[in-house]
Amino acid sequence: MFKKVLIAEDHQSANISVQKTLEDFGISKANYVFYCDDALTWIRNAYKKEEAYDLLITDLFFEEDHHKSKLAGGAQLIKVVKNEQPNLKIIVFSAESRPAAVDTLFKELSIDGYVRKARNDAQALKEAIHAVYKGGKYISPDLRQKIKQQNSYEFSSFDITIISLLAQGMLQKDIPLYLQQHNIKPAGLSSIEKRLNLMKEVLEFSKNEQLVAYCKDMGII
Repeated sequence: MFKKVLIAEDHQSANISVQKTLEDFGISKANYVFYCDDALTWIRNAYKKEEAYDLLITDLFFEEDHHKSKLAGGAQLIKVVKNEQPNLKIIVFSAESRPAAVDTLFKELSIDGYVRKARNDAQALKEAIHAVYKGGKYISPDLRQKIKQQNSYEFSSFDITIISLLAQGMLQKDIPLYLQQHNIKPAGLSSIEKRLNLMKEVLEFSKNEQLVAYCKDMGII
């Protein structure tokens, strides 16, 4: 089992909960910090002393206060840490519930586990620690199916066309005319709205802007 763990969490109650979970595994060397900058300092210092951490458990969102921080949140912390110590295992413990955002953490930041703060999250965290220690990946069950559904969505050429037009700044109400002029069917406003609503529902977005940003990030447009 992991020997040395660092917890980056700014809510004391959550911090205590994570520590209790680690104690259940018999992990005695667990340090905790409330700021990402402090987490990075501890990780770097431990590495220099040849006493590197085995596991980092971090939140994504940290509330701003009087303490000035260079790192704005957990994602930035993970990016720096993975660049400097790629072998360090990382589990994110956060309230973020958007499948696209969680999936990006695995694909772009190479995290090892994601546990959403929710009911039964203590048990999920135990499962994540065990899975990651064994060399596997872990995603909270409630998010696993959503991400699978999201990744299985196939964007049609029609989808890509209307998203591209939105990305170029065209208003949704003006898209039908463009489609008609280029002999693209269906060209009705209701058809466009249905496709956009379907994509947003599957990907769990509420705004067209979020859908456009996601498609840019994923290289779809």
